Amino acid sequence: MYLRIMEIHPWSIRSTKLEKEHKRLQESLTSLGNGYMGMRGNFEETYSGDSHLGTYIGGVWFPDKTRVGWWKNGYPKYFGKAINALNYSKVAIYVDGQEVDLGKHAPTDFVLELDMHTGVLHRQFTLFGVQFRISKFLSVAQKELALIRWDITATDGKTHKVRIDAVIDADVKNEDANYEEKFWQVLARDVAADRGSIATQTVANPFGVDQFIVNAEQTFAGDFTATGHDSSDWRVTNRFEAEVGAAPKTFEKRVIITTSRDYDGLAAVQKAGRDLSANISGQNHADLLAAHEAGWKQRWDIADVVISGNNEAQQGIRFNLFQLFATYYGEDARLNIGPKGFTGEKYGGATYWDTEAYAVPLYLALAEPNVTRNLLKYRHNQLPQAQHNARQQGLAGALYPMVTFTGVECHNEWEITFEEIHRNGAIPYAIYNYTNYTGDDSYLAKEGLEVLVEVSRFWADRVHYSKRHGKYMIHGVTGPNEYENNINNNWYTNTLAAWVLQYTLEALQKHPRPDLNISDAERGKWQDIIANMYYPEDKEQGIFVQHDGFLDKDIRPVSALSPDDLPLNQKWSWDKILRSPFIKQADVLQGIYFFGDRYTLDEKRRNFDYYEPMTVHESSLSPSIHAILAAELGKEAKAVEMYQRTARLDLDNYNNDTEDGLHITSMTGSWLAIVQGFAQMKTWGGTLSFAPFLPSDWTGYTFHINYRGRLIKIEVDGKNVTLRLLKGDALPLKLYGETLTLKDSHSAPLQKNG
Repeated sequence: MYLRIMEIHPWSIRSTKLEKEHKRLQESLTSLGNGYMGMRGNFEETYSGDSHLGTYIGGVWFPDKTRVGWWKNGYPKYFGKAINALNYSKVAIYVDGQEVDLGKHAPTDFVLELDMHTGVLHRQFTLFGVQFRISKFLSVAQKELALIRWDITATDGKTHKVRIDAVIDADVKNEDANYEEKFWQVLARDVAADRGSIATQTVANPFGVDQFIVNAEQTFAGDFTATGHDSSDWRVTNRFEAEVGAAPKTFEKRVIITTSRDYDGLAAVQKAGRDLSANISGQNHADLLAAHEAGWKQRWDIADVVISGNNEAQQGIRFNLFQLFATYYGEDARLNIGPKGFTGEKYGGATYWDTEAYAVPLYLALAEPNVTRNLLKYRHNQLPQAQHNARQQGLAGALYPMVTFTGVECHNEWEITFEEIHRNGAIPYAIYNYTNYTGDDSYLAKEGLEVLVEVSRFWADRVHYSKRHGKYMIHGVTGPNEYENNINNNWYTNTLAAWVLQYTLEALQKHPRPDLNISDAERGKWQDIIANMYYPEDKEQGIFVQHDGFLDKDIRPVSALSPDDLPLNQKWSWDKILRSPFIKQADVLQGIYFFGDRYTLDEKRRNFDYYEPMTVHESSLSPSIHAILAAELGKEAKAVEMYQRTARLDLDNYNNDTEDGLHITSMTGSWLAIVQGFAQMKTWGGTLSFAPFLPSDWTGYTFHINYRGRLIKIEVDGKNVTLRLLKGDALPLKLYGETLTLKDSHSAPLQKNG
């Protein structure tokens, strides 16, 4: 089941319908961001219908007190959340004294279009005899700049008096706030004829988390005349008027956002806002827009995946890449990739293991290595906090959080906080992935080993030895399949824990670190755990068992359910879900994906054929892993089905939850499905290889990757696969198992999948 409210266009998300019933979904889909800040696709003018106003600043958050009546030792004291910041795009528009409100008045010629190539959101409508054409962008050239432009024309042959009140509104709230709390206080307001500003600060908290200052400075350009200004407790307003006839009149609202993350104290934050506003005052709209578009062009030149023969697939991959790069492009090592990015408040806007497991491969291939290195540094910088998390659980080493802004765990569900510890393997896996992909050992040798050793100490303390079985086990966990809690010996978690210990020992052998004080006894314990880890397995069926007791469930496929039962997380009680055999996302198959060089095709096929039919894919992270494995196994129809689901998860609202915001970290899945799935790009052992196939309803696809100082273009059409070396030295690689040295270009006949 899906809901599609936007038209299919290769480079845009477009609609000619004002979706009052699905307004929140439309707002999510037309979200904008530039890595520094972002906003949902809200209307700037008054809209009295249902809407979720959302404006977010990277790294600005609040520690909201955890409210539970059943406190447990080790429980996080607060739930960190990205908070809705001041509404700096707000205006009120009046035509001959009548307020423009599309919630009350029906417009004509309505158009809403997100141009993904340029990163500009366009809107058009006519009301009261006046046409409004609006464009908005958050500049990737000047990260603090939001620019909104109105081109206004009378369409009825009359002249109309149009008034625009440009507002900065600090009276905002989070929809997920406990008991309607507000997280902001106003520190200062300043307004004059040609400018206005307001500075806010997060309210005090009892947890020692720094209070953030956010300042918005608005200035103006265009044909309207300033007619007044005022301020109140929570807002500042600048008023403008113009007589509008057949000749277009323009109005620009330029807003500069500065924060205490970059400047120390209120005075410095305000001065930075004024200075940056002054710097752009002499630049016209065309120049500011051109600089912004040039930044997006530079990104697309490397990142674009061109698909021919299927515009739905084409729009899906571009939409996902656009929203990913609108959320994060690696400029700030203090930031990470929240599951909702700048598009909503669900999941608190914090960092999850999604980054290391799903985002790192994409950024390795589509950006310079320092972008991924910054993601790794983010975790290294928070190593002391991860050690604190482990101590909270009475354990040694470091436990990286499930949800965080600072490195301290701030998730308020016990089955996640205490049990979903497989995230403590995803962080080491990202270190391995970076090192293996780039061939650069320098991070591993220094910061990487400091993380690996502490994580290994955690795993060595978290396991226990079963005398009855003579094996090490891990009880009381939640695997990637969150539809099972407090289970024992999750195959994926046990596999990952032993792998971390092995990888750490191998890295120490290659890069000795006496300063880390690892005793021979400690190394010996790690080796013993590696040699004697327990892995649930069913030899008769030839499968790895998801966890002890899984085979005793009422095993049945999803196809045995009524369509009315889906999605389970919206139809069934949690108790019923936990007792069922149905799987939220790749679990055993996640491990087979991570360590694909360990397993034969027959092992992969048996496990895929067993677990995929029970998987409901109600995690946005699920389809991509299944697409990759299905492609490797020659299951083209399933691979394409899973690509469609991951590429258009939000565009078609597959999980009926996109109105809360987009699934940003899982958007990497559409790229992974094409590159690691359809093209079968692998880098096992530092050797690059490809074995592409072409989906039957596509006529071709093309993408680029950065790899070890080379830029490679991969083109697949109905007859051939062509690899082109666009930059860098000759490179040995494999194509369909054949070893070759890529010096300029190489073509080979396209082989049939499977």
